[in-house]
Amino acid sequence: MTFRTILAAASGGTASDGAIETACRLARRFKAHLEGFHVRADIRDYLMAVGGGIGMPVEGDFIDQFNVDVATLADKAKAAFAATTGRHAMPHTAKPAAAGASAAWREETGNAPALVARRARFFDLVVLGRSDRIIDQPYTDTVEQTLIHSGRPVLLAPAKPPASIGDNIAFGWNGSAQAVRALTATLPMMAAARTVTIITVGKNPEETCGDAVREYLAWHGISSNHRNVLPVAGAGPGPQLLSAARDEGADLLVLGAYGHQPWRELIFGGATRELVGFSLLPLLLVH
Repeated sequence: MTFRTILAAASGGTASDGAIETACRLARRFKAHLEGFHVRADIRDYLMAVGGGIGMPVEGDFIDQFNVDVATLADKAKAAFAATTGRHAMPHTAKPAAAGASAAWREETGNAPALVARRARFFDLVVLGRSDRIIDQPYTDTVEQTLIHSGRPVLLAPAKPPASIGDNIAFGWNGSAQAVRALTATLPMMAAARTVTIITVGKNPEETCGDAVREYLAWHGISSNHRNVLPVAGAGPGPQLLSAARDEGADLLVLGAYGHQPWRELIFGGATRELVGFSLLPLLLVH
C-alpha cells in the first residue's frame, strides 16, 4: 500500500516550482519514481484559440518568436526540475529502480490539459501547481481535465510549499461516490500520516457516517479522529471544511471532487476560490 509513481506537471512558471518541490518530497517519502512532465505549446492550438477556430495569416517572425518562447519555457522547466531533484538527491532513470526515489523528465507538444490528463493515467498520484494559468490555459482546465479523465488523485500544491505536507491530514467526507474513491485512493497517504481527522458537515453526526469511515480506516491500520461541523445557513461546505481543517492543524485536505458546474463553484468559485488561491493548505482531490 504505497505510491510507486508520481507525475508532476511542470509548466515552467512560478506555480510549477511548488509542484516540483512538493512532488520531490512525496517521492522521497514513498520511495517513488517521479516524472516531470512538460507540455510545449503548439502554435496551431494557439492560433485556433485566438482566431476563434478561423484560419488567420501569420507572419514568419511571429512563428519564429513563438517557437523561441516555447523552447525557452521548456528549458526553464527542465532546469528547475533537474535542480530540485538534484537537491533531493534523486537519480534520473527511465527504468524502475530497485529501491529509493528516482526521477525522469518527459516533454510532449500539444494541448496541455488533454496531454497531462492522458499521461496521468499511468501514475499513482498527480501533482499540479496552483496558479491562475498553466501553460497559457486557465488552471481549472488542466485540473478538471486531469480529475475527470485520468481517474487518479490530483494534489494541488501551493506555489510556496508548507513546511510539511501529509503529516496531518484532514479528510472531507460527505458519503458520495467521489468521497469513497478519495478514501481508497489516498490510503497510502493516510497510512504515512501522523494524524488523520475525518471532517463532516451535518446536523446529525450519526448520519454523516464519520464513525464508519474511522472503522474502515482502522481495518487498514490507520488511526483517525472524527470532527463534525454544524452547517451554517447560507454558507457552502467548502469554506467550512477548509476552516475546520485549519483548526485541526492539517497540512493537507483531501476531498472527493466533482467534474460538473456545482463542484466547480464549490472548489473554485466565489469566496472559496479566494481561500483556495491564497491558502497555504494543499488540496488532494479525487473524482
